[in-house]
Amino acid sequence: MTESHPRPSDDHADDPADATDAPDTDADTDTDTTTETNPLVLCGARLTDGRVVDVRLGGGRIEAVGTAGSLAVPGARVDLRGHLLLPAPVEPHAHSDTALTADGTGPGIPGPVSHRPQDIQRRATEAALLQLGHGATALRAHVRIGSVQGLASLDAVLRAQDSLRGLVELAPVAVPRLLTGVAGADNLAILRDAVKMGACAVGGCPDLDPDPAGYAEAVLEIAAEHGCPVDLHTDGDDPARLGRLAAVAGGVRSGVSVGPCAGLARLPSQSATRAADQLAAAGVTVICLPQGGCCGVEGRGTAPVGLLRAAGVRIAAGSGALRDVTNPVGRGDPLEAAYLLSSQSGLRPDEAYRAVSSTARKAMGLPEVRVEAGFPAELLAVRGEQLSGVLSLAYSRIVVHRGRVVARTSAVREYCDSETVIALGLPRQGRPDPFGGP
Repeated sequence: MTESHPRPSDDHADDPADATDAPDTDADTDTDTTTETNPLVLCGARLTDGRVVDVRLGGGRIEAVGTAGSLAVPGARVDLRGHLLLPAPVEPHAHSDTALTADGTGPGIPGPVSHRPQDIQRRATEAALLQLGHGATALRAHVRIGSVQGLASLDAVLRAQDSLRGLVELAPVAVPRLLTGVAGADNLAILRDAVKMGACAVGGCPDLDPDPAGYAEAVLEIAAEHGCPVDLHTDGDDPARLGRLAAVAGGVRSGVSVGPCAGLARLPSQSATRAADQLAAAGVTVICLPQGGCCGVEGRGTAPVGLLRAAGVRIAAGSGALRDVTNPVGRGDPLEAAYLLSSQSGLRPDEAYRAVSSTARKAMGLPEVRVEAGFPAELLAVRGEQLSGVLSLAYSRIVVHRGRVVARTSAVREYCDSETVIALGLPRQGRPDPFGGP
């Protein structure tokens, strides 16, 4: 971005009646000489407790929070009047190597999906920027390794990670298909190499291995060797298998996450409750996918969030598939995931938002974010006054990563002239051409 002031926006943007059907997302990827050390003041933002404040950022952190107008210092400013300011969400469950492949190798490119490293890198980059535009300043991406591809897909995603540095944090998880028996021996070595290459976590899908328990134990062993977290795919429809996983996961200090666990919802209540109790006791985080669709498991549906929360399980929420063959209409929007948690699982808006922000950050090993001095400047401003409205009508967004604005989305809805529109003071289109033009 070459200037720190927001682009002109319509005063009615994001009013319940003022959103376009197709908002224009504008990720600021142009040449930018601003660094995270430059001071920036966010002016007139509303917080979830109702206060309207100025927030000064510097060095990638929040330096001060004061009443509106109290931080009037020289420097770059962003007017956030009419916006709710939140800790930025993150994406704890993406599939960067398969994203945007539902219609072929990529958007506008028909034909079979390409697995060439340069095409995977392009898709991973585009997908990360799309999710950044939604507000996610960090993503955990599950990447397949082994088989014919070896480590090529991981290398491509790591290249995307490098190209996105300063815009969004992209953290790959190494996902082998098989890890037990003769077929899995090579993949064990490849998984160790993947961690050395830069994979931030180890994962995979035990459900697809002939020996699910052996698969999970192998992943946990490698995680212990390298001190990295574990993030496993499982449908969760086998309570005995979940119980064994929980029994060994408690000793992994770097943390264990599982998901999407939609199969738990199909179990008898007593079996599901026992499994949930075991996961809670082991400190395992469940990453559910309210939007549905994940290429790591066969089952559909969503996890029984209420049952898991009642047992004390930490619940984070991710997006899963993003326009691939598993979910060709996936949006990759954390606010939509929070909206679905609230509308379908009965969580309060603040609880639902924590699932895509603070709890998801903890699952990813990221530092806590609050709109308070001293915390990382990872923020999302959404036009609106209350969290419930923001989750329902999150059209216009301004995303802050490492103390600078890195993406904007703006939207306006207008109506043709009518007595009703005029009486309600709604935004109107230009007056009709007297000669019948558009």
